[in-house]
Amino acid sequence: MRAITLFLAGLLASAAATAAPITALVGGRLIDGQGGPPLANSVILVDGERITAIGTVATLPLPAGATVVSTEGMDVLPGLWDMHVHLMINGHADYTHWDKAYLNRFGPEIMPASAVQLLLAGVTSARDLGGPLAESIAIREDVKTGRKPGPRLYVSGPFLQKKAYPGTEAFRWGVDSPEDARAKVRKLKAAGVDIIKLVDQDEVGEATTRAIVEEAHKLGLKVVGHSHLPEEIRIGLKTGIDNFEHTGLGAAPKYPDDIMVALEARAAEGRVRGNPLYWTPTISGLFNHGNLLANPEKLDDACWARGLKPDTVADIKASLKDVSALEYNQLTPRRKPTLDTKFAQLRKAGAILLIGTDSGIPTAFHCQTTWNEPDVWVNGLQVPAMEAIQAATYWPAKFMGVEKDSGTIAAGKYADIIAVRGDVLRTIALLQNPTHIMKGGTLYKQGGVVNEAALAPR
Repeated sequence: MRAITLFLAGLLASAAATAAPITALVGGRLIDGQGGPPLANSVILVDGERITAIGTVATLPLPAGATVVSTEGMDVLPGLWDMHVHLMINGHADYTHWDKAYLNRFGPEIMPASAVQLLLAGVTSARDLGGPLAESIAIREDVKTGRKPGPRLYVSGPFLQKKAYPGTEAFRWGVDSPEDARAKVRKLKAAGVDIIKLVDQDEVGEATTRAIVEEAHKLGLKVVGHSHLPEEIRIGLKTGIDNFEHTGLGAAPKYPDDIMVALEARAAEGRVRGNPLYWTPTISGLFNHGNLLANPEKLDDACWARGLKPDTVADIKASLKDVSALEYNQLTPRRKPTLDTKFAQLRKAGAILLIGTDSGIPTAFHCQTTWNEPDVWVNGLQVPAMEAIQAATYWPAKFMGVEKDSGTIAAGKYADIIAVRGDVLRTIALLQNPTHIMKGGTLYKQGGVVNEAALAPR
């Protein structure tokens, strides 16, 4: 019996000796995502994939053998969320060509490349809105199990709309009646999607939109809806869509009065009932289009080629040869002057605004895009930096129902953490180049250098 006891004790001691040491992030100013005052000289202890303790250099001793990662001179924040990405596209300007030429490469090449690019931009959670069903589920699961690197993914699978555009049937599903809509939602739920994406609800109609929302809610799914046209918004507000996307309305100077009355009423009711009205404006691309034309150098950044084959890279470059002539952006100069007013209307009405970028659309590369949205909010629209940070951390996790695990830096939550050198509350653009990027306790970037070994399949 004594021999067995000694043997077991030896095994336990050996396991303890070989276990991964605790990682300690030491010295930086912690902005935890809750919106309160930052914590100077912070210490964050990480064991495995979760945070175990938070304190300061003066109050929290480091465990013996801990691996110390210095955050001195840095601000430490939760990993960013991007609530509107498109993994199946990578900045190419010609959708008609892309959708056909790359359909069979979405799964093996395009979506994994998008995922790793987002992760190395400090995006540790992302919501993919619109993609082929099997491939969307596969990339989410591959990331979850460590087979491929990327953010924690929440996927919608195919868009639901009145009728799929020709050639897009693999990732757009038509719904022609309330019964058909309910069946499509059930099919998506059975496949394992995290959310439902609806577009063109003005064409889908109120009855069918209501069927989609009701069925989704019955199955525990929320619904994200386009908000480009006035009737889309009206129908969405009537039927209970959970999260509106974009600022839309073409070049209209503001949201119509009747929409604002309905929006304010919905926001007020949501606050009382614990179901806030969420809106993802996706405005940075519009705001920065003029800057891109003046300085297109970002198109030459090698970061967006990571994970893509040489012929894919060449094809994307060729499509962006003359960005000033892209049909996709011809309305942008007329839409941009309306953004200040519409953004202010949404904030005043009480909508909870979320950071989302439409990452992947023409010129919006996954490795570059997310930080631009809070930068525009803060420097272009006078949003307090802390509010913008919460819109990229706390509120997305809250909307997706994962706030117990994500969105803030707290003991027990996933160690999804970024650190930037400097004062991010004064210079929000520091988010474009995190010094450290940690997801689930793994450092994918440390001291400004990508940890290539961490990106290898596990």
